Amino acid sequence: METKSKQPSKRATGADDTSTPLEAREQNARSGTQSIERVVGMLRVIASRGRRGMRIADVVSVSGLPMSTCFRMLQRLELEGLVYRNPLTRKYHLGPLLYELGLLAQPSYHLSELCDEALQVIADQTQDTVYLSERRGSESICTSRALGDYPIKALTLDVGIRRPMGVGAGGLAILSALPEAEADRIVEASGPHYAKFGSLDPGFVRAAVIESRARGYSFLDSAATPGTAAVGVAFPPKNPIAAISVAAISSRLGPSRRVEVAKIIQKQVRVICTLLHSHAPTSAAGLGKKAT
Repeated sequence: METKSKQPSKRATGADDTSTPLEAREQNARSGTQSIERVVGMLRVIASRGRRGMRIADVVSVSGLPMSTCFRMLQRLELEGLVYRNPLTRKYHLGPLLYELGLLAQPSYHLSELCDEALQVIADQTQDTVYLSERRGSESICTSRALGDYPIKALTLDVGIRRPMGVGAGGLAILSALPEAEADRIVEASGPHYAKFGSLDPGFVRAAVIESRARGYSFLDSAATPGTAAVGVAFPPKNPIAAISVAAISSRLGPSRRVEVAKIIQKQVRVICTLLHSHAPTSAAGLGKKAT
């Protein structure tokens, strides 16, 4: 006479009766976290092209996700207002909801506003393009820009563009001003991302960090953008949160002039640091520490 085989009970196998719901909750939590990471990653991919936008093929290439996954995510993000698809160019851009949320998230302290006058002074004196880059974790983001009068401009960045620290002169300056162990961790973590910017790799960035520390300012020539060079200075010295860089066509930043440009930036950085001191009591949330 046949008997139906029975699955061993949880009690017979020694399993805790409460383990399954707990494991399910943990699995759901991990799944939810991964979904958030994917959404944020997708928004960062689209933001990486600034106002130019991205076609879905470019999104797939940069994100490394399958076409079907990108298509579903972008559809939902568009429905929620987090991205916008231009019907003519078929390119995706950051959506209106992000702008609306950003207005509400504005801190009481704006570093870019404090730096506006200094950026313009540097632009007037160098006649080249000046950028303010702020640190965001292991990345730097361009938050302001001033244009000089020189007819050939090095427009290598749009406001809002994020890049791994070490790719541009501003991010490299911040990286070089950090403690050695912290900077090395950032370079190691950013290694896979450097390949997207020309011939950059962790070895190149580490060598550039050493040179920047020796000089007291960063300098890159044709690293991420062929034919352009840039000089950068981070601030405040002991707690770098940002950097100012001057970008120009390579021929304008030869050895003697790059030293001159660095001195112009350093002078204005000292002015900004004074302003940071005066704003420190009301801007602690933005700085984390008082500028020194």
